[in-house]
Amino acid sequence: MIAVFERPTLWMRLRPVLSGFDGLMLLVVLALATLGMVTMYSVGYDHGTRFVDHGRNMVLAALLMFAVAQVPPQRLMALAVPLYSVGVALLLATALFGITKKGATRWLNVGVVIQPSEILKLAMPLMLAWWFQRREGQLRLLDFAIAALLLLLPVGLVAKQPDLGTAILVLSGGLYVIFFAGLSWRLILPVMLLGAVAVTAIVISGDALCQPEVQWHGLRDYQKQRVCTLLDPTTDPLGKGFHIIQGMIAIGSGGITGKGFMSGTQTHLEFIPERTTDFIFAAFAEEFGLAGVTGLVLGFTVLILRGLWIAAQAPTVFSRLLAGALSLSFFTYAFVNMGMVSGILPVVGVPLPFISYGGTAMVTLGVALGMLMSIARSRGLMQR
Repeated sequence: MIAVFERPTLWMRLRPVLSGFDGLMLLVVLALATLGMVTMYSVGYDHGTRFVDHGRNMVLAALLMFAVAQVPPQRLMALAVPLYSVGVALLLATALFGITKKGATRWLNVGVVIQPSEILKLAMPLMLAWWFQRREGQLRLLDFAIAALLLLLPVGLVAKQPDLGTAILVLSGGLYVIFFAGLSWRLILPVMLLGAVAVTAIVISGDALCQPEVQWHGLRDYQKQRVCTLLDPTTDPLGKGFHIIQGMIAIGSGGITGKGFMSGTQTHLEFIPERTTDFIFAAFAEEFGLAGVTGLVLGFTVLILRGLWIAAQAPTVFSRLLAGALSLSFFTYAFVNMGMVSGILPVVGVPLPFISYGGTAMVTLGVALGMLMSIARSRGLMQR
């Protein structure tokens, strides 16, 4: 008697790969990516191949997400120290031998030109999650101090390049891990109060502090100008304040329902600088109005809350801290980008996730989503 074996169907082959993925998160990411493609088609149709390239970047990010999702959290934890060490070493090499463009030394030639600071967006939460996993059950104030040193070293190197936007993202990713690890509010509240007092003082005495002869120690002149422009963009409406003013005009002119797809006047008359990258939110708000912005904010809110739910259900300290930090990193991206375009935060180079053009940022987001999916899948597989 000859045994007959049925040939496995395509679904049977794909099922082990797709099983355990978080359906709600995939649905939300797909919706945000669709909004990104629609917006890029409108604002980038006369920017050469921006729309096609944006789609290619999204496909690449999706492939990376699925690939990383197959890696168990234990393997991710094993990558933490090597990835962090390589990232810091490359940052040091960039400081010594990096390529300088427009006054910033952010790139390094290693056969191909790379931007090492991008590695730390993922390596930082991985490293600190690994550290607190190792210290589980015996945390002391010294452990938090060591974590702070591990965080401040790469943040200082990135800020020195200078790259304030990436430094903010690396810093926030690390701070989220430290917060979720159990840092006492007795240490957090004084820092928050000090920051609030400093911001209030700058706002109240802005005119005096923004005089040309006044030096802000620790900040470069262009960074000082960004803060001063934020306080009053009309002081240089055709120069430093142009971005903020045009962004606010575009957002306000969108009204409730927007001017319509491909009908944004500020956008298509090219009043909005960097309309496919950092300021794409202004173009989106002009064409889709408050209704579209509400939908976009709701999408990011669901994505963040779902990520935090995955973190709460994670079986290990490492997984919980990593998932929580990555989830709130999406909040940092969205809040900083929308804030700077709306005129409530200084202009820094932070993209709007899934909407802004940029291959490197899209790859980073894809890998971060893959890590979240990996943690969600590991919990689902453990329950079977």
